[in-house]
Amino acid sequence: MNRTEFTAAVAEKNGINKADAKKLVDSVLDTISEALEKNETVSLLGFGNFSVSERKERKGINPSTKQTITIPAKKTIKFKAGASLADKIK
Repeated sequence: MNRTEFTAAVAEKNGINKADAKKLVDSVLDTISEALEKNETVSLLGFGNFSVSERKERKGINPSTKQTITIPAKKTIKFKAGASLADKIK
């Protein structure tokens, strides 16, 4: 399901038009993104948690040259599914 299909499904489930559903979906995603930019955790009870994690600098090997390289530290986004969501997938 892509973003357009997701927006259409939200519109249908809530009996609203697609334009309003798009605003709603964009608002939710923007709010989650803004919180993650501030290194905040977003906990949606029954769905899951979004959080920011930091990876340390580490050594790696360039597969084409076989030389050792340094992979820089970076921040990544983690998602941990809540119990309700995980149970629906089983």
